[in-house]
Amino acid sequence: MSEQSRREVAQLLIPVLRWSPSGGFADMRPFIEQALALGVGGFQLVGGVQDGVRALAKELQLKSRHPLLIAADLERGAGQQFVGATGLPPLAAITSLGDIEALRRAARLTAREARTMGVNWNLAPVCDLDLLSDNPLVGARAMGSDARTVAPLVTAWIEACQAEGVLACAKHFPGMGRITRDPHREVPVVETPADQLKEQDLQPFRAAIAGGVASVMTSHVVYPALDSSRVPATLSREILQWLLRQQLKFDNLIVADAMTMAAVQEGRTVAEAAVLAVRGGCDLLLSPGDLTDVLDALERAYDDGTLEPERVKHSVRRRLKWAQWASPPNDWRRPSGADTAWGALLADKVLRVEHGPLPAVGAITEVAIVDDDHHADGPSVERTGIAEAMRLGGNDARLVDAPTAASGGPFVIALFADFVEGKGRTTLLPDTREQVHTLVAQATAMQRPVILVGLGDPRWVAQLGLSYPTLLAWGGDRVMQQAAGRGLLRAKAVVAS
Repeated sequence: MSEQSRREVAQLLIPVLRWSPSGGFADMRPFIEQALALGVGGFQLVGGVQDGVRALAKELQLKSRHPLLIAADLERGAGQQFVGATGLPPLAAITSLGDIEALRRAARLTAREARTMGVNWNLAPVCDLDLLSDNPLVGARAMGSDARTVAPLVTAWIEACQAEGVLACAKHFPGMGRITRDPHREVPVVETPADQLKEQDLQPFRAAIAGGVASVMTSHVVYPALDSSRVPATLSREILQWLLRQQLKFDNLIVADAMTMAAVQEGRTVAEAAVLAVRGGCDLLLSPGDLTDVLDALERAYDDGTLEPERVKHSVRRRLKWAQWASPPNDWRRPSGADTAWGALLADKVLRVEHGPLPAVGAITEVAIVDDDHHADGPSVERTGIAEAMRLGGNDARLVDAPTAASGGPFVIALFADFVEGKGRTTLLPDTREQVHTLVAQATAMQRPVILVGLGDPRWVAQLGLSYPTLLAWGGDRVMQQAAGRGLLRAKAVVAS
């Protein structure tokens, strides 16, 4: 392989840069230098502080031999990854409002904040349908369960995002709405007939393609009805080249979901999976593992004919086209004060009360945290947002392990439980149930009302089978914790008036 060809192959790789609270991106410096020297096609940023992300993105672009795609997973606003940016509710919470303009505005705000930091590729939206209650990953990340309803929402989100100069990414093709296993842990198999998949699951992706989406992310899921060889979609020529390219006429970027996930590695190394993914039809590989190992494997495949040179050149051209499309213009449309204020209010707007109304909180509010997500693989999130928001509102909110005599008002039980990566289950742990029921019994013994707060997909708190007043906050991100705190205070204001 010539040096030019090796540089072309390197552009198919999109490694991950992870920020740490202690050292920022400093620990990633040797890796960054290696990746830039090899000539990767971009980076995915996980975590960071706004100013630091902006400086890093600028540096990466200046040091690279070609324009880069700087990606981030911003399904729930730029604040999902970056400190100082605006966090937003999950997509299901926004679409529950029945206001398509709110969805557009959320996508627009996210893109504007991303662009100001140099992030030009949002790995969103989720186009999977919410079809199964025992799906371990989709849940409130989806826009809904009905394909006909979801399709125009997908189009609206993508058009709003890309109008701000940020690539959108429809995921996870051909749809993960029917999985019952977590691909971070094992390979899921969807046995649904092809006609049903095409009629329902593919509809949001058709809408995304019609809306001009810049990229489609593959799923590490096996669909025997679409490819009898029973390989994950990421590695399937049938699914990617025949179905997506030929039948659906998609000619933009196909990106593989993280190549370090267990489902795509089953029976093969990351490097072997990378070769199969590119051969199958992927243009770009997220999180490709050891860069040297993967690049060597791709080079060998290129030299022995396993990878067709023309196939690689097509991918390189697609990547360059979209990286140039997203190159920062001089007139960035930065988010206005009204934009960010609206984003903060959106979290309050999606809150929902069940078994209500909520009782008025007292001057001292005791809040117990019950965490069903603490064993999951995702980034840790502080659990102090409810109490902090209530204190800002003038309430003496206290985090406690059990109700005490210090307060006679309602006892708040905040349940963190959601569909998150690596969790691998869709039911509450027995310990979680026991902890909640013990806290309820203790509060009842003290003749104190109970308020449940669900910080996650509403289906999790419903598993408790309790009919106490419940505030549904849709997610455990800091923005939703704070919205829940404000929601509890508003209940007080309503009763007091």
